[in-house]
This record gives sequence, structure tokens and C-alpha cells, in this order.
Amino acid sequence: QVQVIESGGRLVQAGDSLTLSCTASGPSFRTYTLAWFRQAPGKEREFVGGIMAPDNVINYKDSVKARFAVTRDNDRNTLYLKMNRLIPDDTAKYFCGVRFGFTAQPMNASRYGYWGQGTQVTVSS
Repeated sequence: QVQVIESGGRLVQAGDSLTLSCTASGPSFRTYTLAWFRQAPGKEREFVGGIMAPDNVINYKDSVKARFAVTRDNDRNTLYLKMNRLIPDDTAKYFCGVRFGFTAQPMNASRYGYWGQGTQVTVSS
């Protein structure tokens, strides 16, 4: 069983930067595929960005590619999401998805078996 905990969300103003963190338990963190998803009220959960095992290939949602950066620290069992130039449309609850090993569909939420409770990001205009 993998425990996943997201943190770092808060209320910010448009144009601000914010970094989210996700810790995942287990001795095999280096082999996990990890991803950030977000879900706004009344909308489906959508892929934001992620790092795939085993080669650490990084993927992003097109609309955030120029503003967001996903990184991982294997020594700390932590995944990060650095968000720059935030806009009101980035307002959502952000979730960290974890799975063991490779997936051919890293942007598909159903491919991840472990999730945290999420952390709320609210961007005011």
C-alpha cells in the first residue's frame, strides 16, 4: 500500500508562483510513475504533468507547458509541481497520482492506483 500526501495549495493572486509537493511512501519510489492532475468543481479530473518510470520522461498538458514544471526528488520520496504565472483558470484541487512502473497512457487518471486527498489552489483575479 502506498500513502500519498499532497501539500502546498493556497489562495494566490493571478501572476503569482506556487510550488506543490507530493510525498509517496514505499521503498520503490524510484520506480513509480508520478503525475499531477487537477479537478475544478463540475469538471473532470485532468492531467497536468507527470514523470514516467523508468526513464523519467516528462509530459505536460499543453496549456501549462510554458508555465509549470514537474520534478522529483527520489531521496525525499517527493514529487513537485512548480507553477508560474498562475491564472484564475488554474483554480482547482490538485491531486498526485502514483502507479508502479511504466504506462503507455500517463495522461489517463485510471492508470494510477494511488491518490492523495488533494490540495486546493485558488487563483484570484
